[in-house]
Amino acid sequence: MCGRYTFLSEPAEIADLFEVEVPTALSRRYNVAPTQDVPAVRFDAAAAHRELTLLRWGLVPFWAKDLGHGSRMINARAESVADKPSFRAALAKQRCLILATGFYEWKKTGASKQPYYFRAADGRPFAFAGLWDTWQPPGKPAVVSCTIITTQANQTLAPVHDRMPVILSRQDYDTWLKPGVLAPEVLTRLLAPAPDTFLSALAVDTWVNSPTHDDERCLIPAKV
Repeated sequence: MCGRYTFLSEPAEIADLFEVEVPTALSRRYNVAPTQDVPAVRFDAAAAHRELTLLRWGLVPFWAKDLGHGSRMINARAESVADKPSFRAALAKQRCLILATGFYEWKKTGASKQPYYFRAADGRPFAFAGLWDTWQPPGKPAVVSCTIITTQANQTLAPVHDRMPVILSRQDYDTWLKPGVLAPEVLTRLLAPAPDTFLSALAVDTWVNSPTHDDERCLIPAKV
């Protein structure tokens, strides 16, 4: 799964890599957690270009009865995303790039868990494959939310966790964001583990365990 990650990029870097306008400086985040607003890129069909926006992490389908649905939908499994009622409509036509610079996973070590931080070996930001949807509660503003698609872990992740977020290649951004309905098989072939050499791993301090901690101490190397 993917339940916590970082966003530490500069606006100019985001604008260049994802070909979007960055209207205001985005906050640096060391410990992004579910239900929070996260930066994402979608294709604005009306304007015919990509847009950078903030989405609530935890997908709330348009048919959901309450907002709490989203806390159970922070991830969607690549193996079943085309079939699950909660995700299949969004997969067909409501896809997004969720921007990140790294993510955390926890390895069980006896009775405790050791957090690890995974980032691109070249230090550049990247994008998770995401889906979004709009939920309209009665008499209140609409909630636009998202989920991160996960797949089987590659060899870098496997010693820590058996799942990892899908990290899309830059060459696949256009396909993923392409407007209109696309056949599931066109999309699911993109939902593969990242190459084994793409990520580097670092054991970090347990300070990151609390979602209320969002500062540089989350990346302090662990004393192991």
